[in-house]
Amino acid sequence: MKILICALGFLLGNLVYSQEVYGEWKTIDDNTGIAKSIVEVYEQNGKVFGRIKKILKKDQRDVRCVNCKGDLKNQKVEGMVILKDLSKDEDEFEDGTVTDPENGKTYNAKIWLNEDDPDVLMVRGYLSFLYRTQEWKRLED
Repeated sequence: MKILICALGFLLGNLVYSQEVYGEWKTIDDNTGIAKSIVEVYEQNGKVFGRIKKILKKDQRDVRCVNCKGDLKNQKVEGMVILKDLSKDEDEFEDGTVTDPENGKTYNAKIWLNEDDPDVLMVRGYLSFLYRTQEWKRLED
């Protein structure tokens, strides 16, 4: 009986964890479908943030965000915080920003887990009614 209770607790714990936005995610290039980087999504002071933990192409790891503005200008892309200040609203996190280091632009953002596959994080950057949504894949242990 104790083994059954422990096993059930383990399975429920994994299910809850797998439905969280926190953790490490692979970003996928929209054009090529190739994984580009690992982004770590984390909580800080009640808000959600995401930083580029690792650029997967070795020759791109020293790239800097030359088109970024303000504090991000000329910052190394690897290590850069690209998701900022997202707040939980039911099943989504919104009212934050996402920066695209390729063009240096910052957009309003929201993120949520794909309802059909909780190992896919939907990341939307938008400006007014125009938007682009990416799918990030949960990094497996």
